Amino acid sequence: MRSKKDLELHVLLAAKENGMGSILFRNALAKKLGLNLTESLCLTILGTKGRSTPTELSRYIGLSTGSTTTLLDRLEKRNFIRRRPNPEDRRGVVIEIDESYTKIARTLVVGVQEAHRALIARYSEEQLEVIADFLHGFAKNLEDHARKIEEEPLG
Repeated sequence: MRSKKDLELHVLLAAKENGMGSILFRNALAKKLGLNLTESLCLTILGTKGRSTPTELSRYIGLSTGSTTTLLDRLEKRNFIRRRPNPEDRRGVVIEIDESYTKIARTLVVGVQEAHRALIARYSEEQLEVIADFLHGFAKNLEDHARKIEEEPLG
């Protein structure tokens, strides 16, 4: 039987493997769709959030607002995203994934979605509560510490 310390290390390593697996999967999608990694990351964020402002996207993908606009122009030209008036700011826009991208991407991700559902189904309700709590907490830690890195001077 493993010690608690060994199990804690095992969980941290598994979380890192999950991050690396996500990168490999996103890279495979990007290559298949003829996207660069930043375009792929943008579409992943939009797929997760549903919609976003260009400013929010620029923060997530690490580009200036001008470079983000250029990226969005490329994705819009391919009918992968659409710009809509922002209901909360009439001068701004929100970005959403276009249905044409959804149709293309759906065929590429259906296999992993089915595999994920099968994996999740193996766990009890109580276990799923623990897993969800861990994943939400882990993501929050990353977000909080990303903000600290951005705000604090180096050294």
